[in-house]
Amino acid sequence: MRKHRSDRIIGVLTFVLMAVGLIIIYAIGPMRANSMNNAYGSDYSENYFFVHQAISVAISVIAFILAFKLPYEKVRKYAKVIVVLGLVLCVVLAILAVVGSSMANCQIGACRWINLGGLSVQPAEILKLGLVLYLAQMMAQKKKEGTLGDLKEFFVPFAIVVGLSLFFVVIVQKDLGTGVTMVMMTLLMLYMSGIEMKKFWAVVGIVAAAGVLAIVTSPHRMERLLTFGGNSDDNASYHIDNALMAIGSGGLFGKGIGNSVQATGYLPESINDSIFAVLGETFGFFGLMLILVAFVWLLTRLLKVSAGLEMEQSLVVVGIFAWIGTHVIVNIAAMTGLVPLTGITLPLLSYGGTSMMMMAFGLGLVLQLSCYTNRKEERNEDTGSRGRVGRTRHASRRGRD
Repeated sequence: MRKHRSDRIIGVLTFVLMAVGLIIIYAIGPMRANSMNNAYGSDYSENYFFVHQAISVAISVIAFILAFKLPYEKVRKYAKVIVVLGLVLCVVLAILAVVGSSMANCQIGACRWINLGGLSVQPAEILKLGLVLYLAQMMAQKKKEGTLGDLKEFFVPFAIVVGLSLFFVVIVQKDLGTGVTMVMMTLLMLYMSGIEMKKFWAVVGIVAAAGVLAIVTSPHRMERLLTFGGNSDDNASYHIDNALMAIGSGGLFGKGIGNSVQATGYLPESINDSIFAVLGETFGFFGLMLILVAFVWLLTRLLKVSAGLEMEQSLVVVGIFAWIGTHVIVNIAAMTGLVPLTGITLPLLSYGGTSMMMMAFGLGLVLQLSCYTNRKEERNEDTGSRGRVGRTRHASRRGRD
């Protein structure tokens, strides 16, 4: 592996997106506090959400820097530990919810956070990072041993880890959005590992069947599906109607910071899952286009980094690419009525701590890995550029950037 300068664009885009998120939370935080106080009799101060988001951003920046500075070889040693920690926290959360403890933060019948004083931890987000690191390590090792795709050596441990993760997230925590993210991460990493296509499609079929079963056995998810198909009452479509109203009312240039109407209490989860709609109302069509360009640019850089790495490190970057990319696509598609509504954050922009911290750590790890290029890939690229032969599909082009 040849070491060189890191892809600084990844760092710049990460911090720019976090800064935009902090600005919009500052603008709509008081409205959120007021609507929560009126609806639930709580006592949030005007600056409550901004202060908590500022703390989350500060910790996320530290996580980003830590991941960049801490050698990958040290991080990979804790892959199993992070997966186990995530699963243990999921079990703890389930127990706290069953006994009715105040430490289990439950909203609309779903318990997804553990309250720790003034902070809350979402186990599923820790589990995502652990899955990326563990699966990348396992797939690369099995590929090297020649057992990738073997039923006993590969699929049994693979199914246990992924199956347990999805069980706790989708069934116990009732978080289909996070489950979709985990599935996309897993499938894309599996595809890029080079597994036999017939085995890959067999996994896809099993996952699809399980997904359909998870939807049809849940009245809440079926209601959202019917809402998407236009076969429900106005109350069921209230969320998406107000999201579209927010985006449409922003026009080309938006109403300006602090002038959102939907954030005053009309749009549910205005600082979390629905923040894309609030961004549209605030910054307008052109503002949303700039945000989309930033995300596409960031994801493109991640793909470029993955192309020049050895298999394990490349799969880590691919997993983080799928993690962030799925969040972006599903969140925006849900807020614009292109897919059924589901609860999933917009990366680095939505209010929340654990999700932003874990994503920031993942992006910091990618920035570290961007400092390296596989020498074999470099030789293939040089050969291809001279003789038009020998270039691999994943040959790095970072030398020309």
